[in-house]
Amino acid sequence: MSSSERPRREHMVIGAFVSASITKTSLGAWMMPSTNPDVMSPNYYSSLAQTLDKSGFDFMFFDDRLAMPAAYEGSIRKTVERGARAIKLDPIPILGLLAGKTERLGLGGTFSTTYGQPYHVARSFATLDHMSGGRAIWNVVTSLNQDEAENFGVDYRQPGDRYDGADEFLEIVTALWESWGEDAVEFDRGTGRFADPDKIAPINYRGNRYSSKGPLTVPRSPQGWPALLQAGQSPRGRQFGARWADLIFMSAPTIDDGRKHYADQQQHFEAAGRGRYAAPLIPSAQVIVGDTEELARAKEAYYDSLVDTEEELIYVSEQANFDLSILPRDEPLTDDLIERVTGTRGLMANYIKQARRMFGENATLDDLARVRAARANNRFVGNPSQVADQMEEWFRSEACDGFVLQPTNSPGTYEDIARTVMPELRKRGLIGDPDTRGTIRQRLGLQDRTRG
Repeated sequence: MSSSERPRREHMVIGAFVSASITKTSLGAWMMPSTNPDVMSPNYYSSLAQTLDKSGFDFMFFDDRLAMPAAYEGSIRKTVERGARAIKLDPIPILGLLAGKTERLGLGGTFSTTYGQPYHVARSFATLDHMSGGRAIWNVVTSLNQDEAENFGVDYRQPGDRYDGADEFLEIVTALWESWGEDAVEFDRGTGRFADPDKIAPINYRGNRYSSKGPLTVPRSPQGWPALLQAGQSPRGRQFGARWADLIFMSAPTIDDGRKHYADQQQHFEAAGRGRYAAPLIPSAQVIVGDTEELARAKEAYYDSLVDTEEELIYVSEQANFDLSILPRDEPLTDDLIERVTGTRGLMANYIKQARRMFGENATLDDLARVRAARANNRFVGNPSQVADQMEEWFRSEACDGFVLQPTNSPGTYEDIARTVMPELRKRGLIGDPDTRGTIRQRLGLQDRTRG
């Protein structure tokens, strides 16, 4: 079957969006009773990963940022005071720990193409792929903050320039992953020959921005290419994802937004020569589930009561790479704000769109902050059956191929989902057998991307 004839997948992909931090997108989450604040302990991550693994989640991945948020008011002071992503541990060592604590769960980590080096990234994820038996996932980001550039002592790059560099970066990384042939290692004690030198070769790549001689010092890993996750929202980001991504993490606040994004990305896949349904599209979603709808709504009300609009603006300023504190809080938003930001313009456009949808055409910056808190992602609230109904509607109507679930609190949210929602999805045939083994590519039916 050619790639253009690839069928749409039968089962949802279910991922968990986790953070090596006390907070992620749920900025008030550390105040909730079911949040475990011990994020400097290995037991926190081991316990969480094992919950996800046993309940049938397909993968977990760690987001990352390389600077403490300082765009808002040009200072880290309020970030530190409120805990708005002030902590970010390095996810790579944590993933190495989890490789030995889990059996089937895909293990993803974020690494920047702007501030990393291709050889380092290729080596880290090939090693993780070996240590996990083929479960490594690299979340490819180009980074978006001036603060990150300053931490690395380099000039800030504009979005288009970052993606041009990322294409080169991926060309090198994937070539390094293939610098060892699949059967290059012989380990022949009789002849004393360790490996076949004809099957290991330099890559001799020299680009405009990056170069690498190769070969890699890590033999070919179980997947050949560890799976690539990407989350570009802009037209350039979608083009990049169409070329490289095995999984696409998208933002879609409503089911109509999901359908439009889904259809648009299929066109990008076809333009890249990969065909429709080349990679699963999995929007972020927040699940608040209770044994009854009343309990779920009570949880939601308590969570929303913790929202602080200024804290949300700290977060959006970081995403936008723009100090929103310079704007009046109570005047109508204007479309030129989208072009003024140099971070995630797609998300800013979504925030403004949702603010106007919820609060009218004269929506203000404070309204945008409320939207980010309540509807930055689609939110599914209710008893297990109601939550599953909402997820199924998205999946069946080609608004997505699954979800990356974000917590209101951790590990409490994931424990609730594992106990109630996952069994309901399995009963409906919407997710696969949790006992299935193999590499993450094999289990999720991802395209073989290797050149060999």
